[in-house]
Amino acid sequence: MSAFAYALAFFVIATAVATALFRDVLSAIIVFGAYSLGMAILYTFLLAPDVAMTEAAIGAGVTTLLLLLTIARTTRPSTDDIRERIHVPGAVAVGAFVLLLCTVVLPEMYAVGLTDTPVWSDPDVTQHYIQKTYKQTGVQNAVTAVLAAYRGFDTFGEAVVVFAAGVSTLLVLKREVFA
Repeated sequence: MSAFAYALAFFVIATAVATALFRDVLSAIIVFGAYSLGMAILYTFLLAPDVAMTEAAIGAGVTTLLLLLTIARTTRPSTDDIRERIHVPGAVAVGAFVLLLCTVVLPEMYAVGLTDTPVWSDPDVTQHYIQKTYKQTGVQNAVTAVLAAYRGFDTFGEAVVVFAAGVSTLLVLKREVFA
């Protein structure tokens, strides 16, 4: 991995930890938005632009905006201490788990763009989607066909979750419109 990838991973981890440690809700929301934006950039670096756009739109955009609107509509308690105290045994356990993941899992991951990754090393699966997607779905774009046809129930489930979150937010903000 490049120095950029390591710096980006460090940024994502640092903002995740900061989000968990801030007691001030506004600070936590702002740092959470930065975390989501960092994840979107990381997904782009890992060549997953569809996931990156979703993370940027939902995570960094809509969720941050809804959380800021919610905090604006509610009372915000004043706190003298802006950060939470660190629970040392918990931090040691989480640190050991992250170290284990970094030493065991990361070396087993394939490099970005490597041609001997499982998706390319199994030409039957790859060629199936390339050759038969249009015949089976009628959709010319293979990525759209996979999302809309092959993963239709999953995509529908995600749409239902986003719709439910929007309705819940309207109810919380007391701006529901029933026409």
